[in-house]
This record gives sequence, structure tokens and C-alpha cells, in this order.
Amino acid sequence: MKKDTEERQALRKRYILARESLTEEERAEKSRRAVERIASLPVFREARTVMIYRAVRGEISPEALAEHPAAAGKRFAYPLCINRTEMAAMVPGGWRPGPFGIPEPERAVSEEIPPEEIDLVICPGTAFDSRCSRMGMGGGYYDRFLPKCVHAAVVMAAFEVQHAENLPSREQDVPMDCVVTEAAVYTPGRRKEKR
Repeated sequence: MKKDTEERQALRKRYILARESLTEEERAEKSRRAVERIASLPVFREARTVMIYRAVRGEISPEALAEHPAAAGKRFAYPLCINRTEMAAMVPGGWRPGPFGIPEPERAVSEEIPPEEIDLVICPGTAFDSRCSRMGMGGGYYDRFLPKCVHAAVVMAAFEVQHAENLPSREQDVPMDCVVTEAAVYTPGRRKEKR
């Protein structure tokens, strides 16, 4: 168990450094290209309620999805950490600094969305592999929240530099339906689809 934890921490550090090695301009351009790929997916076009996130620490940014022409009529929710193990999906009415330095919806003025009403979740992460396994930051928030999203497709947004050969996985790790980068759409069972 200790060896597994150490291996995961080393991988997490390696891929965080890889995404942080990109310049601000590279991150912005690659995020723009990934957003275009996500907006073209049938799961995005058909979704009414989409959960996205605010990018921090070099993450790919999906926020432009909310302004994309394909987003007309959609409702966008963002994660809010409720405590040390749980998060909720909120349509923000205002923002406040969160416990991990991530801007979060201010609960008192935001609308909570039941997980079963979410059609699509766009997840951040530190790394992914061709099986669409995702490695998060280690807190397990998404892995605990996603099983409640019983009607949602789950997509990880990432940079190509976060592509790992083969990630170790645990029983509680939720696999992605696909991973979208600036260069490709990865789906389980296929190496990648350039679109």
C-alpha cells in the first residue's frame, strides 16, 4: 500500500510539473483548442446541465465552454467543497476563495444542482492514460461525487503532456468516458481520435 501511494505521488508530481512547464500562452491556446473539441462532442451538444471547473495550478481551462455558441441554453455548475470529503455542484451567484486556493461558488447566493440532474461532468486531473484512467490531485472528491451523477457522461480535460503510458488504478477510481486534449479525443479501447 505504501509503495502504491508513493508511486501515485511521484506520478502526480511528474505530470503536474509537465503541465506547469507550459507557458501561459501555450496553456491558453491549448485550452482554446480543447474547448473546441469538447464543444463538438455529441455529449456536450445534447447536455442541458454541465459541470465544469475553474482552472488552477496549470490545469487546462474549460471555462470558455460557458461562452461557446454551442452552450446556448445550457446551465453550468461548478464544484464546491462542502467538507474534507464531499463536494456539491453549484450554479454560481457569486464567488469566494476555496480551501485549496480554488475559487468556489458562494453557497449562500448560488443554486445547488442535484447530481442526478447533471448530464455532463468535465473533470480536471493530473494525468490520464489511453484507457481513459484519470489521476486526480489525491483528495478523491471527484471519485466520490461522480457515482452520484447517474445520468452524466464524464470527460477529463487535459493537455497532451499529461498523457501517461499506464496509470495505476484503485477500485474507487472512476474511469472517464473520454479524455479531451488540445490534439485528440481519447476513448477507452481506442488509442486516440484526432478531430
